[in-house]
Amino acid sequence: MNNKNIYTVVVADDEDVLREAVCSMVPWGELGFSLVGSATNGLDALVLVEKLEPDLLLTDIRMPFISGIELARQVREIRPAMNIALVSGYDDFSYAKQAIQYNIISYMLKPLTIEGIAAELRVVHQKIDAQFVLFREASQAPARQDKRAVFLMPLVLDEYAAPDPHTDAYAVECGLLKDSEDKPFYTLMAITLHDRQGAPCTVPAFASTVDDLAAKYLRSVSFFSGGRVIGVLLGNRSDFEEYLHILADEICQIADRVLGLCCRIGVSRMVPELSGLHSAYREAMEALMKADPAEERVRFIGDLQPAVSSGEALCQRALEMLDQHYMEADLSLVSLSGLLDVSPNHLSACIKKYAGETFINILIGKRMDAARQLLETTGLRIQEVAGRCGYLDQHYFSYCFKKYTGESPNALRRRLRAGQAEAAQ
Repeated sequence: MNNKNIYTVVVADDEDVLREAVCSMVPWGELGFSLVGSATNGLDALVLVEKLEPDLLLTDIRMPFISGIELARQVREIRPAMNIALVSGYDDFSYAKQAIQYNIISYMLKPLTIEGIAAELRVVHQKIDAQFVLFREASQAPARQDKRAVFLMPLVLDEYAAPDPHTDAYAVECGLLKDSEDKPFYTLMAITLHDRQGAPCTVPAFASTVDDLAAKYLRSVSFFSGGRVIGVLLGNRSDFEEYLHILADEICQIADRVLGLCCRIGVSRMVPELSGLHSAYREAMEALMKADPAEERVRFIGDLQPAVSSGEALCQRALEMLDQHYMEADLSLVSLSGLLDVSPNHLSACIKKYAGETFINILIGKRMDAARQLLETTGLRIQEVAGRCGYLDQHYFSYCFKKYTGESPNALRRRLRAGQAEAAQ
């Protein structure tokens, strides 16, 4: 038991009896886990995941406010390397399997017993162990010889490589493109690994790890050159918009959690032709070199625009935009980063550094402060106040308000009315 790897876990379930039984009766330490938090609904679980960065989330599929599957989707935005175990009833099982793309490592069917949960957690522990071993072995294995990498290296690295009218045909021949009709966009990543003291320690084999991680989201070919891994990513515009920042975060999280190394990544813009790969490489290298290691692990070339080059200035702009948009129910870190034309990775890092808090907590605080002012100064119904503060669900709004202020919206108004009546006497 003492030799087990210890993985951190958060439990989320709205059934108080079941959640408390799981938290208190499962022998977490014996199974190789450390319970670090629990939540009664999906949105609270999301806050815990961002704050505690656990290795595993154990969640019921039917949760108040957002479902377990929606929770899994949102978790992927902030902790793509984290595993999720879903608890579902028999009728939900086929629905739960739709979430396989969100790192679902286990499905536990109700009714559950403590013995049954413990048995499944032993299997989950073995699976996470196997993942860690696979990544560690991949990072130490000899670099793979890939015809696609041999084809790409001069296009990426050689500033003076002359355009060739047959380049696309060669790309099909070596397997980079599917056929002559395959016209993807390309984005480059420049990736380095460092130990905790900052010494470079990138190895050629890490290129295989990058490709293995990218396979869930985008096509990729990676190779080692000049002490860094260069990843050439292929996909359509919507693929890059949805997955690129997730992949970059996952590479960094795997390097940190599995290899114990710091990872830094520079990311280029998209280019539509193979002839643009060298300019994309230069952009990725510029982003990598100009990133502040104290602020972030991932820097997109677009994050270097003068208007946002200062992390403190970007944080201030983000807070100002949040003041303008907090009432929008679909406001998220990703949508806010789109409004500011920066990557979610860069924005999140700057907010945490300069505001000292996560985006989610800042948004909740802003909404609650606005709600309290409306409750104190207007006669709006509770549902109307909730809607003006970005909440579609009145019950969740009331839950958040009580958790944030210590009293429900109705209790606040009763207290105010009592105070006014007393003052009038």
